[in-house]
Amino acid sequence: MGIDRRLLLLGLVGAGVSGCAAGGSLAQAPLGGDRVRSLPAEAFPNVAFAAWDDREPEYLLYPGDEIEVATPTANDLTRTHRVGPDGRISLPLVGQLMAADRSISELEADASAAYASQLRRPIVEVTLRQAGPIRVWVDGEVRTPGVYEMQGDIDAYQAVIQAGGFLPTARSTEAALIRRGPGGVRMMRAVDLRPRRGEVVALRRGDIIFVPRTTLGEVANFVTQIRNALPIGFSYAINGQYQQF
Repeated sequence: MGIDRRLLLLGLVGAGVSGCAAGGSLAQAPLGGDRVRSLPAEAFPNVAFAAWDDREPEYLLYPGDEIEVATPTANDLTRTHRVGPDGRISLPLVGQLMAADRSISELEADASAAYASQLRRPIVEVTLRQAGPIRVWVDGEVRTPGVYEMQGDIDAYQAVIQAGGFLPTARSTEAALIRRGPGGVRMMRAVDLRPRRGEVVALRRGDIIFVPRTTLGEVANFVTQIRNALPIGFSYAINGQYQQF
């Protein structure tokens, strides 16, 4: 027996009305002039988020970056390297060395230490020749969730547009911006992404934008689900090892 289309449509309409009612009961007043606000850690007891910090961090090397590792006391060892997908480079005589998540000065120190057993004066100078691709992740109630490469400087709303725009179910007034902070910690803040009324928030490499359906409480489930699915570019350094968070 076929399904009664009238009952099916009635069921769909009923579900839609229920969803709107639920969304209405959870709605909050629009955010004030500052539409980007920090959230207390106790709001997400199962997912650790550090206090938000807007300071521009020191540049850390990234998979895809092209660097020159020069040894002034042994010019024949000078090479240009591209940081691999696993975050490593391969140096003559000493083999693989972790480069991702390391600052220029840290990599110079690591390489100097590695060459200490091979060179009498293990001086190493690292130069960034070309930065690798800058990617952000857009997920939640958008039409085409995924990882997107930034074409120049873009803001959070533009990234959502790149991901196909909001779904009708999206709560654009209270999206989540998850960012890597100093020391590799996770930070999160709420962002109003309504067109022409929301805050213009410049994105950084590795930012994650999550657009919830109802409230930011969904973020905890989202972060839990993606722990083992993050691309290498969205990983965090833990005890000096480059791995997913």
